Amino acid sequence: MPLRLARPILALTLAAFTLPALAQDKPSGEDAGAYLAARVAATENDYAEAAAWYDRLLQSAPNDPALLEGAVISNMGLGDVAKAAGFADRLAKAGGTSQVAWTATIAEKAQKGDFKGIIDDQKAGRTAGKLLDGLVTAWAALGNGDMTDALAGFDALSKTQGLEAFGLYHKALALASAGDFEGADDILSGKDSGPIAVMRRGVIAHVQILSQLERNPDAIALLDRNFGTEADPQIDALRTRLKAGEVLPFDIVTNAKDGIAEVFFTLAAALRGEADDGFTLLYTRITAYLQPGHGEALLLSAALLESLGQPALAEETYALIPADSPSYHIAEIGRADTLFAQDKSDAAIEVLQSLARTHGNLVAVQTALGDALRREERFKEAIPAYDAAIGLIGKPERRHWGLFYARGISHERSGDFKTFESDLRRALELEPDQPQVLNYLGYSFVDRGENLDEAMKMIQTAVAKQPDAGYIIDSLAWAYFRLGKYEEAVEPMEKASLLEPVDPIVTDHLGDVYWAVGRQREAQFQWRRALSFDPEEKDATRIRAKLEKGLDAVLAAEGAKPLTDVADGN
Repeated sequence: MPLRLARPILALTLAAFTLPALAQDKPSGEDAGAYLAARVAATENDYAEAAAWYDRLLQSAPNDPALLEGAVISNMGLGDVAKAAGFADRLAKAGGTSQVAWTATIAEKAQKGDFKGIIDDQKAGRTAGKLLDGLVTAWAALGNGDMTDALAGFDALSKTQGLEAFGLYHKALALASAGDFEGADDILSGKDSGPIAVMRRGVIAHVQILSQLERNPDAIALLDRNFGTEADPQIDALRTRLKAGEVLPFDIVTNAKDGIAEVFFTLAAALRGEADDGFTLLYTRITAYLQPGHGEALLLSAALLESLGQPALAEETYALIPADSPSYHIAEIGRADTLFAQDKSDAAIEVLQSLARTHGNLVAVQTALGDALRREERFKEAIPAYDAAIGLIGKPERRHWGLFYARGISHERSGDFKTFESDLRRALELEPDQPQVLNYLGYSFVDRGENLDEAMKMIQTAVAKQPDAGYIIDSLAWAYFRLGKYEEAVEPMEKASLLEPVDPIVTDHLGDVYWAVGRQREAQFQWRRALSFDPEEKDATRIRAKLEKGLDAVLAAEGAKPLTDVADGN
């Protein structure tokens, strides 16, 4: 489980992240435009653009603290921590203070092994928050050859309310890096100060420690408790080596520089979802700078960049994870997502198809490929990927309902309604009353005029489960419409339209319902609205025909039953 802090404690112990303040001397002329461009780029998390503008501005105002801080942040966002540290040094010499710049300085001094410099700076009053300062200074003491001071630093944090787990976890890593595996195990097993929650890396660190203590069976049991038996390349490889009697090296943290890298990653993981993603990114960038092979930091950096609206940078970051890394398949799935975000769907699918050839034994890979093909409406191609995923899971569990749902939709869109129904009923066996499945299957029955009583019950149950889901309420109203219960369809269809105000299908349906109850002018208004919401071309053609001829004429041309016949039950 991830280490977590309560929000108030995070606020007290970590630096607050803000965009750079206004420059001391507001620029004028051409520089004013450049300054505005830099600010806009920074606000939009466009780190490359912001860095370029700050470079330009600093040519005419080389010592401006706000511009220097902006350059620090933008270059760290790009992953160029060394360049950011150069700007941080200039900022310090100009008399400016910045918690963000201080983190860049820590990273650069740790990279160079200047641990005494980190300690001296901290004593001189440079700070980035109590927790970060405490952990970094303790590791710097270890790097400076003073284990006593290092352990005292970790102990001080472990006795601070809300920070106990951080101090204990890093003390365990420090002891293990120094060869005291017994002491490290005492902490991680809870013998020393009670159990502590750790991240995935913490579990793996403990596994390596147990192996160093020649306790491979205990290490295997720890893996099984935390990760189960589902395919996971990294965990599977560890388990295989442990079963073969191999003593695993302890390589999570081998020295003080690694320890400081782990500080930034630990805090980034704790901050995820609690602080601004742009701030959290600075920490993961530092981790990757100090430990380029830190796969988890690269993955988190890429995910943060995606959430910040920077898919191209995220793609570059995912691509840094090598093919022999146990995290490679996760990175490639993420890279495919970034390609989709850049409207490069063919390239995204090629990435996943290539991944399926090398990592096709992983459920996540086959599922991602199936989902990508389904997203592009390549339904027949998606089915084999879902088949492979379902074949890999063995006995399906409750959590696997989505696989059958996705495969079923692919069969339905490929014209195989029998297999579609079978898959969705299997999904309901695994997850009874799942509203999405009930809605889709019920709507499909209504649309084809089959199993109408069961279909209504399914849709009504789905509505009860998700009463504010517009697309499900639309299904209920449309079921009433298809059954000829036009008046009963009006209220739920109007509610669906309120919940999904710009959905072309819902709006088109509302027009049909209005037409059926004699509200023809309102129907035409809704059909025109539906056209403005960019419906699929086949739907747009039908809507235009309804506007020209009316719904009755369109139904007659399609060979469908007239509205009155449906209402009469004929």
